[in-house]
Amino acid sequence: MVVSRAERGAAETDGAHARYVAIITDGNGRWAKRRGLPALAGHEAGADTVKARLRDAVDLGIAELTVYSFSTENWTRPKVEVDGLMAMMARRIEAETPELHGEGVRMRFIGRRSDPVPPHLVERMEWAEELTRANQRITLFVAFNYGGRAEIVDAARTFTEGTEEDFRARLYAPDMHDPDLIIRTSGEQRISNYLLWQGAYAELVFRDELWPDFSREALEQSLADFTARSRRFGGR
Repeated sequence: MVVSRAERGAAETDGAHARYVAIITDGNGRWAKRRGLPALAGHEAGADTVKARLRDAVDLGIAELTVYSFSTENWTRPKVEVDGLMAMMARRIEAETPELHGEGVRMRFIGRRSDPVPPHLVERMEWAEELTRANQRITLFVAFNYGGRAEIVDAARTFTEGTEEDFRARLYAPDMHDPDLIIRTSGEQRISNYLLWQGAYAELVFRDELWPDFSREALEQSLADFTARSRRFGGR
């Protein structure tokens, strides 16, 4: 299903509450380093935080939560870290999807699923999506092997002519609403090739916490920051 401009506009201007939230979950490696732990320990802690904040998002009325899990640029990291991340993703998807399914979470993975992503990991992603596809409590979009420029290039390959809506239909997840709010943790203040098309009018909040330390209180403060802003979308 493609979300229309009218539907997105109604959602984006329906009060000040952020219903569509995306997060750049930055700082797992630094969190581990400060504790003398291997990088993978930070990624495990970061995955635990995703799960916890997902449940908070349900309580706080968020309809879609998108998290930046692994970018197209992350393949340049040390092989032991990348291999460990691939194994962790496959293991956690298999172990945690039934639980999330029972809680009404719909799971979607956005990004390239071709080599070098291991085929068994792609199978786990597709299994999780199929199992949870009818759930409506909240949608968790996981950006994995994702890059905003790559998404636009991939969409452009099959686009000859038409409107913005026609182009949008070729993105990885045409059913995703444009995020009201993009949060980045770890003190960095850039969007790092994340949701370049969808985030054109998103409000940005930058937090100093490393991602594993991002608490419910930090999420609530980010939402309150959003609520205090006035959004005009180019108008007056």
